Amino acid sequence: MHDVSVVIPVRNGEDHVVEAVESALAQGDAVIEVIVVDDGSSDRTVERVAALADTRIRLVTDRPAGRAGVSAVRNYGFAGSRGEWVLFLDADDRLREGAVARLIEAANDPRVAAVYGDYERIDGEGATVGRRRLLRHRAKPSGDIVESLLAGNFIVNGGIMLIRAANFREIGGFDESLRYCEDWHAWCRLATTGEMRFRQGLGVLDYRVHSSSTMMAKTLSMDDYLPALDAIFSDPRIVRAVPAERRAGLRAKAHAHLNAYLIGQSLRAGRYGAALSGLAATLARQPRALPRALLVSAAALAGL
Repeated sequence: MHDVSVVIPVRNGEDHVVEAVESALAQGDAVIEVIVVDDGSSDRTVERVAALADTRIRLVTDRPAGRAGVSAVRNYGFAGSRGEWVLFLDADDRLREGAVARLIEAANDPRVAAVYGDYERIDGEGATVGRRRLLRHRAKPSGDIVESLLAGNFIVNGGIMLIRAANFREIGGFDESLRYCEDWHAWCRLATTGEMRFRQGLGVLDYRVHSSSTMMAKTLSMDDYLPALDAIFSDPRIVRAVPAERRAGLRAKAHAHLNAYLIGQSLRAGRYGAALSGLAATLARQPRALPRALLVSAAALAGL
């Protein structure tokens, strides 16, 4: 039996948090607890979660003062978890039926640090948006994926991944000093502890994209991502896992990945001017990165 803890950080998430919690509870007996950590909500988030009648729900409202940000909230929830495995679910997303059971099927090996699947995008009302279903049978890296992850964060959302709790403790959780890409940094560290296996064709998560999400509400720049990039490529654990002669090339790929991601997200958010400016800057400053940026832009416009 694989016991799973689902950790849900939330702040002012009254519109969707109940759906997130219920999607975790619906995964069956493997989920032994759903830990909802409130980060000082001023709406009815706490009231709505408290009204749910299931003994597996643990509502945490006493986050330590001075520990700010979603990483601190996730770490705090994880610290009190009891499961052999953990899944970090955002409060506005939802797990798909049977997702945890399908992930567990690939977890019966002590070499496995994590098992992950794929996601679909939904809007604020829960309707599918885009055409990611066309990618459902594509392959992603599986096994020893340290170098693949260093080249770019293809995990995208931690809600698609079941993580062995002992391995997550080994890496010390999320780096609370990082504001963006803290998950990517954590996944790179996690990949040094064991295999990360991909379940091809498995849709795990409905990833909600709406007007108040970070992706849609704020225009980010490479400067926002550089602290995480620096942290990844200076992390002793990661550095030891990658030959010195490969690090510079992987960092260049990672930079190109982030640049393309920024342009693609601008297109998805309807910020076409920012996307065009990004493509122009790429052509002028990093022409070798332009093909990737154009490919991601085309995918974004196609709804992938």
